[in-house]
Amino acid sequence: MAKNTDDFRALRPLPQLIFGSRWLQVPLYLGLIVAQGVYVVLFLKELWHLVASAATIGEQQIMLIVLGLIDVVMISNLLVMVIVGGYETFVSRLHLKGHPDQPEWLDHVNASVLKIKLALAIIGISSIHLLRTFIEAGNLGRPESTYTEAGIMWQTIIHTIFILSAIGISLVDWLQAAQMRHRPHGSE
Repeated sequence: MAKNTDDFRALRPLPQLIFGSRWLQVPLYLGLIVAQGVYVVLFLKELWHLVASAATIGEQQIMLIVLGLIDVVMISNLLVMVIVGGYETFVSRLHLKGHPDQPEWLDHVNASVLKIKLALAIIGISSIHLLRTFIEAGNLGRPESTYTEAGIMWQTIIHTIFILSAIGISLVDWLQAAQMRHRPHGSE
């Protein structure tokens, strides 16, 4: 460990400043932790609403509230991936090797893996929103409807674009990995 510290100190001032600038991301990750706390409060509020009104609301309304709870959990999972994975990838090691609570995916996290995981999480969140929209689509044309046909169409198009983007990211990552496997050792 001392050798790494000595290597860092041996850098010239400009490279040392540039490399050290990664620590400017720490307040961003701390802000995301605060945002996750807000999502915990939102989850508890929605859960309380579900429990308190379970006897007086219909099955469809219960299903919509539960989908909202799932949505909050998925967004919270996305936040954890960004906070933990981003910090580990772009700022500094967390030194969790051997810790019983270390997430399995953290063993092989890098920028490519993080991009794909984030894309898949966004698709999952979008799927929940789209499912909620489809459940409420039966109210189209009624005064209580919160959606229009055009709104549903655009949500579907945007969700499809998310899926195509994730496929594109995965394909580019796969092509880059294949290129690296076929590159002679030592060449860049």
